[in-house]
Amino acid sequence: MTDVVMPQLGETVADGTVAKWFKVVGDTVTRGEPLFEVSTDKVDTEIPAPADGVLSIILVAEGATVDVGTVLARIGDGVETVTEPSAPTTLAAPVPASTAPAAAGSTSRAGNDEKLSPVVRRLLAENNLDASQVVGTGPQGRLTRDDVLAAVAAAAVPAPAEETTSQGNAGSLSPVVRRLLAEHNLEAAGIQGTGPQGRLTRKDVEDALANPTSTTSRHDEVRIPFTKVRRLTAAHMVRSKATSPHTLMVKEVDFERVEHVRRTLGAAFKAREGYSLTYLPFVAAATVQALREFPHLNASVGDDELVVHGHVNLGIAVDLDTDGLVVPVLHDADDMSVRTLAAAIRDRALRAREKKLAVTDMERGTFTISNPGPYGTLLTGAIINQPQVAILATDGVSRKPVVVTDIFGGESIAIHSVGLVALTFDHRAIDGGYAARFLARLNDIIQTRDWTAGL
Repeated sequence: MTDVVMPQLGETVADGTVAKWFKVVGDTVTRGEPLFEVSTDKVDTEIPAPADGVLSIILVAEGATVDVGTVLARIGDGVETVTEPSAPTTLAAPVPASTAPAAAGSTSRAGNDEKLSPVVRRLLAENNLDASQVVGTGPQGRLTRDDVLAAVAAAAVPAPAEETTSQGNAGSLSPVVRRLLAEHNLEAAGIQGTGPQGRLTRKDVEDALANPTSTTSRHDEVRIPFTKVRRLTAAHMVRSKATSPHTLMVKEVDFERVEHVRRTLGAAFKAREGYSLTYLPFVAAATVQALREFPHLNASVGDDELVVHGHVNLGIAVDLDTDGLVVPVLHDADDMSVRTLAAAIRDRALRAREKKLAVTDMERGTFTISNPGPYGTLLTGAIINQPQVAILATDGVSRKPVVVTDIFGGESIAIHSVGLVALTFDHRAIDGGYAARFLARLNDIIQTRDWTAGL
């Protein structure tokens, strides 16, 4: 028997939340494959199975937060009998097994005992059912846990002949579905069931939670609990506003030189690298260059002192849809070319959204860029990523008429790509004049640098 424990994800991490189990009790697991997902105050990450075998018991439910080292589950040769844990202070209540959604259209019978999982065998025995009495909806007609529970519920509370949907048919709801409905204050009648005979499945409820506007609840509101990342993002933002006197300064920037490079080299870049050349790596490169000349912005506030960092570890804020924000870090970004920055930014963003970031990917940031610009925003006053002293927001770039001056001082109107960059800074660390000079230098670099180099 192998214990599955809450891992130590970073030196300062004392606990973690079990965000999701990828296996259910009775499933075969292979050493190294993702077993569960952990959310901490640093990162969300998938944890691999420590051994081969059968997931015998789950001791900590999804959503529970426990200390590092707590036993979460056990891997053995078969399913354990659920008993009271010997150490209730460290083990959460055992979690009943659940199954993945059944394969669509599969309605054959599964009477072959060799195909039955340990969980299904136990449920059949407890409810005095024979496998031949239950319709299997799993792959190749295999019986699932939900199939047995549905048969038990149907035998206990026969549905009216005309009742073929989930509306009003509470007797056909599985325990898992009932729990989800109760936890999220939802009515079964407001959700369309996709299971056999219109039965409501776990996936139906989860889909309704993900798309609350599609749920016709009888209540006037839908309550969506904050995820771990959402709660941590909120706490971090509140702490930042309470710590730093935030000041916002904005500069209009002419991106025409960058736009010219994107038009002329963008197609070749995409063909070679496999993704588009956006404005962000250019802004990142210009920011890193400007920070070398204005190092007090690449700093943090210590105990009555300003700690100026020797290297630029550039954080890039990544939106996780409604789940919150994470800020993976490009370490030693001052040594990277535009091409390298583009690749690093893409890599961190993809891994963040796939929840594959390591703790080290989130550490030691010295300056952060937030990039809502792809959504066409006009002006963003971002909140400082503590303990840093500043954050730069890059908003939408659009074609606008501008006044241009030729080498003889003559002026004319031209159409250029123009956008705003907004610097939020900690007024304890620097004053407005320093911030204004930084933005002016950033604008100068974007307009004059030879951007073809390094691409």
